[in-house]
Amino acid sequence: MLEALLQSLPFVIIGFHTDNGSEYINRDVAKLLNKLLIEEQTKSRSRHSNDNAQAESKNGAIVRKHLGYSHIPQRFATLVNDFCRDYLNPYINFHRPCLAETITDAKGRQRKRYPYKLMMTPYDKLKSLPQAQTFLKPGITFARLDELAGAMSDNAAAERMNEARSRLFKTIFNRSKTAA
Repeated sequence: MLEALLQSLPFVIIGFHTDNGSEYINRDVAKLLNKLLIEEQTKSRSRHSNDNAQAESKNGAIVRKHLGYSHIPQRFATLVNDFCRDYLNPYINFHRPCLAETITDAKGRQRKRYPYKLMMTPYDKLKSLPQAQTFLKPGITFARLDELAGAMSDNAAAERMNEARSRLFKTIFNRSKTAA
């Protein structure tokens, strides 16, 4: 699954940062990263969730919001992975503005602001980088990615994702009831 995820990204991965979990810190992952020519793997310190603040914020803002807090049995992992690959990830990357600026006040407190002029999707942010084309994998172009981004409106992408999520949870709920 990890290999499929890394292959699905349109840009070259040069570093891989994980928490300290054994699902990421093992020989199989090290072999995969070497095979994909990923230069560096770093890991968070044990019991320091702030080390991995970006992943922790994604868990709250995206994963928990769209998949909830309930346990999803492992037998449904393929269905959840398919949903994420086909619906959730394209929606998040191409249609959901999510980038903020950090403002520090006189007392040193930092606050997130989302001014309209800075609202961008992750894809828009990637395109805005200097020499952005150099970050793409060979054979991937912004023209092709623009086609994917423009294939539907933001609202249509959200509706499509929500419908797919409803089907996913109905499937999980129905199969869980019959298995019990």
